[in-house]
Amino acid sequence: MKFFIDTANLAQIKEAQELGILDGVTTNPSLMAKEGIKGKGPVLKHYVDICNIVDGDVSAEVISTDYEGMVKEGEELAALHDQIVVKIPMIKEGIKAIKYFSNKGIRTNCTLVFSAGQALLAAKAGATYVSPFIGRLDDVSTDGLALIEDIRLIFDNYGYETEILAASIRHPMHIIECAKIGADVMTGPLSAIIALAKHPLTDTGLATFLEDAKKFA
Repeated sequence: MKFFIDTANLAQIKEAQELGILDGVTTNPSLMAKEGIKGKGPVLKHYVDICNIVDGDVSAEVISTDYEGMVKEGEELAALHDQIVVKIPMIKEGIKAIKYFSNKGIRTNCTLVFSAGQALLAAKAGATYVSPFIGRLDDVSTDGLALIEDIRLIFDNYGYETEILAASIRHPMHIIECAKIGADVMTGPLSAIIALAKHPLTDTGLATFLEDAKKFA
């Protein structure tokens, strides 16, 4: 399972990279705005800065909602760096854009997926990744993990190579459950990733070992 971090914060990305388990980064306009990055030039530069930190894929999102706009933005984003994956919204025009990019050999991440039907369309169009937002589904009393299961079954049935990127991860159990179900990738906050390393028995066990070690000092 690949671990992506969902942020535009360079310090957090560096920390995740230093852990040695980071496979990529996902971003969106909201995350950019949260870091105070505004304007086309600064945003494009920030994507390059991220690529220079991590070794894996970096999803960069278009903001146009029409086909021509998405194609123009996507080509510009893809030209920034080899690691860039163009992030396209799951809308009718987005499906057309994904097919265009697929034919051009440009990798894509279909975002804002909330149903198995949407994921199927993205896969048929040739998306590299499909991003079901499980946390947001949970927020409206819908089982986000069940969606991952449905997509996994459909993709396996027909041999789609599109990777399932479980997005809107909120906590470590989301990560564990997605791994059990068979999501190819998870993307979430650094806190959720670090929390996987935490366990009270580890803490007490280590404290005991260190205390006993003092007897041999």
